[in-house]
Amino acid sequence: MGKYYLAVDIGASSGRHILGHLENGKIELEEIYRFENGMDHKDGKLLWNVDRLFGEILNGMKKCKELGKIPVSMAIDTWAVDYVLLDEQDRILGDTYGYRDHRTDSMDIETAKILQETELYARTGIQKQIFNTVYQLMAVKQQTPELLQRAKTLLMLPDYFGFRLTGNKLSEYTNGSTTQLVDPATFQWDKELIQKLGYPEDIFLPLQMPGTKVGQLLPEIQKEVGFNLEVVLCGSHDTASAVMAVPQASGDGIYISSGTWSLMGIESLKPIINKDAATANFTNEGGYDHRFRFLKNIMGLWMIQSVRHEYKDAYSFAQLCDMAEESKNFPSRVDVNDPSFLSPDNMVEAIKKYCQKTGQPVPESVGELASVVYRSLAQSYGETVSGLEKIAGRTYDSIHIIGGGSNAAYLNQLTADATGKTVYAGPGEATAIGNLLAQMIYAEELTDLKSARQCVRDSFEIKTFVPAK
Repeated sequence: MGKYYLAVDIGASSGRHILGHLENGKIELEEIYRFENGMDHKDGKLLWNVDRLFGEILNGMKKCKELGKIPVSMAIDTWAVDYVLLDEQDRILGDTYGYRDHRTDSMDIETAKILQETELYARTGIQKQIFNTVYQLMAVKQQTPELLQRAKTLLMLPDYFGFRLTGNKLSEYTNGSTTQLVDPATFQWDKELIQKLGYPEDIFLPLQMPGTKVGQLLPEIQKEVGFNLEVVLCGSHDTASAVMAVPQASGDGIYISSGTWSLMGIESLKPIINKDAATANFTNEGGYDHRFRFLKNIMGLWMIQSVRHEYKDAYSFAQLCDMAEESKNFPSRVDVNDPSFLSPDNMVEAIKKYCQKTGQPVPESVGELASVVYRSLAQSYGETVSGLEKIAGRTYDSIHIIGGGSNAAYLNQLTADATGKTVYAGPGEATAIGNLLAQMIYAEELTDLKSARQCVRDSFEIKTFVPAK
């Protein structure tokens, strides 16, 4: 039995602890703990309960002890852009906001008074999204400036959890890049930009690459979980970890990291920052080994997850796919990236209202709603591929779909049809696998990214979907 590694993968709707090890050159996975996650609605705000999340991290670690499978290291990945501000005693200042909170509404206008959007994109290569950290910090500056004055450290959420485990504060690069405050040429914070925007530059710690040691567990944590290990940085932005696990050794092709969000793009050794990329709202997020994830954020499965939830989770996703297929002739489509779908009070009503507003038939049944969502998503993928190929100046013959959405066979087929490209689907646990790969390369069980991707290809089933003729 090889060494165990622990991937703590926390998404916006659930988290899981996955143990991984190499056996006969193949990666074996075992999910040992899973927990619910979500933003808390409190006094009209959308907040993360970081103490609860940290408790869940420890609960999953205790499971390792119960199973007698003690990992040599662990790494934590989460979603992007959200952070904590710490005071001089390392206590959290103010609330820990979730990215769907509306405090950032109009903060793009406030930021543009200091720096035009075109210049912000030219400097960072990061697409404009109203929830980017650059706008979240502008909200703090405008609404609660005393918090910025008292802040001593800014940590993205996975870095904060690493600090709670080890007592060491490190800032990881891939998640840092999503703030829209990083210089893609230096792989470090753009201090001049930070000063211009009036944020305190000394709260930003030097950015560290995945594969850096954070530290050993603090004595009190060792006592609580019953063992010690090394905490290591993975690509702590979950998409950075997921893209590491694209099962294509050359790393040269289109991918969709499909979950609550769909991140669709290519991997590039240099950022692609030009007018066309800016107009199409493509981003250049940091990847493993100084690579760039040139991609577009698409609303993803958030819409169907919300619809399902509003029907009291009465249907499985497989049933929703079947019902969507039965209603495949329902003609209406929505722009899945329309802001009205980001955090509506009621997703079903938001979809109906959009169809009404655009003069299309209004979906009434669950099947019609599911059909609108899935077909609109596939249509968005088709449009994104066209834009991507135009900007990249080349065509691609296939798309790799990784992450939880790779299990949605109906959507995979729609994607193949909408893009005219062969779709390879899997692995489903791409984020956790990428998290583990970074640890295995750090431990020298795998030599580099290329061999790690080949290992993924050898270890997991990949399904093929061919465009309908």
